[in-house]
Amino acid sequence: MSERKYFGTDGMRGQANLDPMTARTALCLGMAAGRQFIRGNHRHTVVIGKDTRLSGYLLEPALTAGFISVGMDVILVGPLPTPAVAYLTRSLRADLGVMISASHNPFQDNGIKLFGPDGFKLSDDTELAIEALMDGDQMNGLAAARDLGRASRLDDASGRYIEAVKNTFPKGLRLDGLKVVVDCANGAAYKTAPSILWELGAEVITLGVEPTGININNRCGSQHPETLCETVLAHGADIGIALDGDADRVVLCDERGRLIDGDQVLGLIARSWKRRGELADDTVVATVMSNLGLEKFLEAEGLKLERTAVGDRYVVERMRAGGYSLGGEQSGHIVLGTHSTTGDGTVAALQVLAELVLSAQPASETLRVFEPCPQALRNVRLADKATANHMLQAEPVTAAVAGWRDRLGNSGRILLRKSGTEPLIRVMVEAEDERLVEAIVSDLCCILTGASPLQIAA
Repeated sequence: MSERKYFGTDGMRGQANLDPMTARTALCLGMAAGRQFIRGNHRHTVVIGKDTRLSGYLLEPALTAGFISVGMDVILVGPLPTPAVAYLTRSLRADLGVMISASHNPFQDNGIKLFGPDGFKLSDDTELAIEALMDGDQMNGLAAARDLGRASRLDDASGRYIEAVKNTFPKGLRLDGLKVVVDCANGAAYKTAPSILWELGAEVITLGVEPTGININNRCGSQHPETLCETVLAHGADIGIALDGDADRVVLCDERGRLIDGDQVLGLIARSWKRRGELADDTVVATVMSNLGLEKFLEAEGLKLERTAVGDRYVVERMRAGGYSLGGEQSGHIVLGTHSTTGDGTVAALQVLAELVLSAQPASETLRVFEPCPQALRNVRLADKATANHMLQAEPVTAAVAGWRDRLGNSGRILLRKSGTEPLIRVMVEAEDERLVEAIVSDLCCILTGASPLQIAA
């Protein structure tokens, strides 16, 4: 596959108003993506949503202008979760969907994710085709004056999505009597998530529902769940739910304030769906980052685990190829194939809440379905992405990894990978001995940063 110039593992992303996240690039992207998806003689449509970042006001009109210039109509839905845009793209029979968001990143970053008419993220090949159009003659394919697109706003977009999400909750169940804390990260779900929980009967305590344009993901949401845990304890809540900036991932905590990550959610839903006959081919799709404890739990339940590269798009691709219904990431991207085409933090949370209601037990006894293998994750920040590529292939790094893998044998895992969106190398180590895990992670991070490494023990 050719090297991509603009797109990473999850669309296009970078610091707002700096290349590539400029109005100029957004305009070119709108023109190129519009030309790529104009097929046939019907009136073509694109749905554009965004999260609550200030820079959304910069990128949204630039994208709109690009699509209009090639003859595509634009439907603006305002701040809504990423899965809502995917849903509305299919529901409205649009030709393309666009979400302006940098997900869990801080406010100064922004990104653009594209969805095809089926509501799924675009393939690598389609992104490459769009990149080629972006670098080509921008004047080619412009619409005549009478054929320009039009822009309109869909006033009931959030209501449509709210009803769709509520319909994923098992029929006959309610959340009456349940006290739920929900942290919306001052992001895209700041209105929809609390409304969904309240309408299903829960007593809702809200956090992160006052976006200012610059406070998205700021000490709140799934990336910073400390306040969620404290609030659950302070209010005696039954469970806490934390979404990220675009609400495609979720992290939970039980009534004791202990975190429940995506691996536990996958295990819980897999067991439930297996018993109800809803888990396609008795298989769960997860990434190489998912804990060994999940793999062992699923095996004990008679289920299979298939691993993919990191990124929910790769999870979805494997699910589609194999006809599987459940997949996700430890970080909280949970993809429920029978309900959505991409990760949806609110839909996943409802599945967990359903299990909590049915069990009639505290969250601490219901949601933690396996004991995770000791695991450590570290990010090593480098000067740029090119440096990250070089460091992963450097002899001191490869030699150290090989030495530690020989020592671990089959009792653990080591994974080094570059981030698809930032100049980072992510280091993950799992083993039964927690002290050994920390020693390996520290050694590898020291080598990557050029510090004095520890001596690898024989």
